[in-house]
Amino acid sequence: MGLHSSSIADPRKGQYEKNKCHKKLRRLVGEALTDYAMLEEGDKVMVCLSGGKDSYTLLDLMLSFQQHAPINFEVVAVNLDQKQPGFPEEILPEYLDKMGVPYDIIEQDTYSIVKRLTPEGKTTCPVCSRLRRGILYNHAQKIGATKIALGHHADDVVETLLLNMFYGAKLKAMPAKLRSDDGRNILIRPLYYCRESLISKWSDYAQYPIIPCNLCGSQDNLQRQVIKEMLVGWDESNPGRVENIARSINSVTLSHLGDRRHYDFEGLIAENRHVEPETVENRRIDITEVR
Repeated sequence: MGLHSSSIADPRKGQYEKNKCHKKLRRLVGEALTDYAMLEEGDKVMVCLSGGKDSYTLLDLMLSFQQHAPINFEVVAVNLDQKQPGFPEEILPEYLDKMGVPYDIIEQDTYSIVKRLTPEGKTTCPVCSRLRRGILYNHAQKIGATKIALGHHADDVVETLLLNMFYGAKLKAMPAKLRSDDGRNILIRPLYYCRESLISKWSDYAQYPIIPCNLCGSQDNLQRQVIKEMLVGWDESNPGRVENIARSINSVTLSHLGDRRHYDFEGLIAENRHVEPETVENRRIDITEVR
């Protein structure tokens, strides 16, 4: 029996659970907005809306905070219509008109470009992501947006961390707030503390008109999908593990890692040892040259 069926069977219990779910989302988003100073007075926030559960929830929460936050900021929803075959282009405009939300629909045929540039059997994500980013970043400048809000959540953050570790040999995840590579835009991820399961639960309650992504959602060879399934298994066998990994990203001890670019291992000396001033270069010994 689904969430909607349960609500029909016991309307009061259903409404209680719905309110509880939304309250938890608001609390977690509020904490992320505050912890990472995501919003400022007078901001114009461009919410990237794909038609998936995450971006619908993001828009929902940003509109809620727009009404109740102690600062004033604008919200504009932006969707990139990539001209995928069969894309129901009427769904988002109808939904946003009904909600009374200002919005822009950008129409650019990136689908054909992605298909042309992606070798057979390879994932479309790298090319698609680069094209999307460029188009959305340019549009943010065009409309004077001061922040670009993305719908990535805690599961996305952990998945990215593990992907970079397993396949890229890097200790790198997704930041809650980021300046774009070109320096023109500030990206924020208000759902940073929210688990995907909580968002899915809320999406079922809200009954958003979900639009599936035919570009990437149906690809079986995605490394991220493998990691996602691993997280699902951990949630079943070791509840709390994924949350702990997510929290660990916010509690880093550089001296207990090994990146010499970010911690001065060469400069470490015991407190009771006196060392004459000298350059690190003079003190350094290249062991590889010792015979």
